[in-house]
Amino acid sequence: VQLQASGGGLVQAGGSLRLSCAASGRTFSIGAMGWFRQAPGKEREFVAAIRWSDSGSRYTDSVKYRATISRDRVKSTGYLQMNRLKPEDTAIYYCAATNSRPITGVMAREDLYDYWGQGTLVTVSS
Repeated sequence: VQLQASGGGLVQAGGSLRLSCAASGRTFSIGAMGWFRQAPGKEREFVAAIRWSDSGSRYTDSVKYRATISRDRVKSTGYLQMNRLKPEDTAIYYCAATNSRPITGVMAREDLYDYWGQGTLVTVSS
């Protein structure tokens, strides 16, 4: 499975962005897709994830009421809609996919994911 993330850019605080992650290859094997981010000087952290079969999802607390993760199984594409963006959301956002079908309780684990995209930069200005 190959993943291509897109949709990042420069946005003012309070604005919105929709990130996309297009999957290709053996997309039928995708069990879940996740989004992680890495801010300058910080470790990569979990943002959100969605189970491909039933859209079961999980969010990190800092984005829980500002983000919506979704997927289009026909297009083999996942999305992360981010609203009310804050400067602290500035980071490179990576999408990842796993062949497993995880319960929501383990979706935040980086070691769960088998495939990673190249990242897309989100910059939020104050």
